[in-house]
Amino acid sequence: MTSERYRFKHAEDFGTEFEEKVLYINRSSKVVKGGRKFSFSALIIIGDGQGHIGFGFAKANEVSDAIRKGTEAARKNVMTFEMEGRTIPHEVTVQWDGSKVLLKPAREGTGVIAGSKVRSVLELGGVKDIVAKIYGSNNPLNQVKAVLKALLSLKNRKECLALRGMGETV
Repeated sequence: MTSERYRFKHAEDFGTEFEEKVLYINRSSKVVKGGRKFSFSALIIIGDGQGHIGFGFAKANEVSDAIRKGTEAARKNVMTFEMEGRTIPHEVTVQWDGSKVLLKPAREGTGVIAGSKVRSVLELGGVKDIVAKIYGSNNPLNQVKAVLKALLSLKNRKECLALRGMGETV
């Protein structure tokens, strides 16, 4: 089932201003004949606060190059997810590699109750009231991918009721 909301788009297609945030920078080293050679990887999140969010992961020999490449990758992979007012339409649990994420809608005024990486993703996406919990791995890349998979699996309440043939009887 290919719906318009599940497709990834380029950031310029939305016509809104995207805010970017560097979530994680990792330094790795390789021992060579002359000493150690360092390389860096960067995990970048972009979002407009209106249900559009993208992430990029890139590696380079310099931190600034890794951030630049990660930002370009994030701008190419922007996705849209369902929201219901200031929160999400329903509870969802998703697993990605070793990370498992639970997202629950919350009443207005609750705020974003989540860990650091999950909080950043949800705030840049525009979710204002939500409760989230990560189980398992604390790998930042797996946490972000689990949250994005969970957000993509959200369904609109009216569409689900229409598919079930219940219409507006709730």
